[in-house]
Amino acid sequence: MNLGKRDALLRSFNGRRGEMQSELYADGIGEITVTGMVVRIDLVSLSPTERDASNAPKPVIRQRVIMSVEGFANSVDLMQKALQGLIDGGAIRRTPVPQSNAPEPAGDGRSSRQHSSMGQNGSPNFS
Repeated sequence: MNLGKRDALLRSFNGRRGEMQSELYADGIGEITVTGMVVRIDLVSLSPTERDASNAPKPVIRQRVIMSVEGFANSVDLMQKALQGLIDGGAIRRTPVPQSNAPEPAGDGRSSRQHSSMGQNGSPNFS
């Protein structure tokens, strides 16, 4: 994309040239809920004060991202490409997921929930 088109896109998206929207840090995704054609993604951060039974910080919902199923599918594709780049670059290593932790398939397809198991303050999928 040439510089002129990029600047025009930024102006149309942000309203002002070069203005950055606010940023949000999240430790992970707590839950993804699909209802009809809408996907809700709960972003969580580890609480500095709340602890679980094993004294690990509890994940607390900080913000929710709501998007269309199409937008979600496009986002997942982009995240998979970024993940593969991190794996190829050696930034992270993929670890096998035991069969008992595999997500259960959705029953009727209308509404499904997938819970994240953040374990010891990190993703169970990476080391």
